[in-house]
Amino acid sequence: MVEAVNIHRSFGDLEVLKGIHLKVETGEVVSLVGASGAGKSTLLHILGAIDFADQGEVVIDGIHTRELNEKKLAAFRNRKIGFVFQFHHLLPEFTALENVCIPAFIAGAPKKATEYKASELLTYLGMMNRASHKPSQLSGGEQQRVAVARALINNPAVILADEPSGNLDSVNAAELHELIFRLRKEFSQTFIIATHDGNLAAMADRKLTIRDGVIIHVNHNN
Repeated sequence: MVEAVNIHRSFGDLEVLKGIHLKVETGEVVSLVGASGAGKSTLLHILGAIDFADQGEVVIDGIHTRELNEKKLAAFRNRKIGFVFQFHHLLPEFTALENVCIPAFIAGAPKKATEYKASELLTYLGMMNRASHKPSQLSGGEQQRVAVARALINNPAVILADEPSGNLDSVNAAELHELIFRLRKEFSQTFIIATHDGNLAAMADRKLTIRDGVIIHVNHNN
């Protein structure tokens, strides 16, 4: 589902990634661990086509992202990649349901069908009773569930999560971790997760440790 080959990325004189090789299968959950500044978020941004490598290539669901022009790249990100961040990035003026719908509307999906699917996702995530609430009326855990629903609305090839439980208390973090693996089990959803949470990292199929811009250790947890 995801392949990264010889990824290098520098910012000025600072070389952040120094030759990353990564393959992730469909339905696999992979965690990226390492100290702050090790390059985890930079790698996620490159995998998600938010940023580009100075050298190397990324292939997602058979598509070479570097070959896409700006318009096709935006459509690719919208349809193929779901993003979940530490800070939920929900739009404050919209309800939970509307926030979930936005990526599908951007993709040109019909309003009625999109709202129906968004309702299904919120129901699945135990959030339908909060569908008409705005982000300011939701707890951190509830906001993150809405963010997960938003990431799922376009049936992405992969979900990239950057510290998804980093802003949650232990109870909500545990619930989010359980949800990730339920989505994998029931929908064969693929996840690549950058995290400092040892519990989440240990639950993944593989834990990749990044240090000084390279993967120094691969731990198969299952």
